[in-house]
Amino acid sequence: MPISIIAALFAAAVAIALLAGFRVERTRSREGKMLAFAALLILPVIVVGAAFNEHMDRATSTRFCLSCHVMQDFGRSLYIDDPSFVPARHFQNNQIPRDRACFTCHTEYTMFGGAKAKLRGLQHLWVQYVVGAPKPEAVRLYEPFRNGECLHCHLGARRFEESSAHNKIPGLLDQVKNGQKSCMSSGCHEFIHDVASLKDATFWTEKK
Repeated sequence: MPISIIAALFAAAVAIALLAGFRVERTRSREGKMLAFAALLILPVIVVGAAFNEHMDRATSTRFCLSCHVMQDFGRSLYIDDPSFVPARHFQNNQIPRDRACFTCHTEYTMFGGAKAKLRGLQHLWVQYVVGAPKPEAVRLYEPFRNGECLHCHLGARRFEESSAHNKIPGLLDQVKNGQKSCMSSGCHEFIHDVASLKDATFWTEKK
């Protein structure tokens, strides 16, 4: 729901509540009671629900994820001018939606994957404002990155299935698909964001 409609509903709820508060006698009639019920219960519930949904949707945006200072270097790593960096290659070639880059790659593609990702977001807020945010180079995932998030897009793709790197060792591709070998294993895609080396990196500039 657009934020303008949410604001309008909130303003309407406040206006009706004030009207009911200053003109108590009007709430004695059946219509007045219905109006007061709408102002004090129905409209607030709608506004809170719509506002919560709007905020949850905004929380999936790349801008939101990078709004914390500690995450800004991770955002910069998306522009590294080196195709060997997985996030940079995916981001720069539109292999993922740029406006939801973080959420797209760090969400489990299961029934409750989106909900779990948002719960982790609340954990991020706790760390940021209560525990204290770590330095960018010290940021770690709460749990190992699952191959399933990569395979969600790459499984079955010719470039993935026929890659010489994926077939150089017999059975390697099956191990990756079964989760027996991580995509981030040494010798594979072990360097992902690698924010510690940003000072020596060159960056791609998007043409407008």
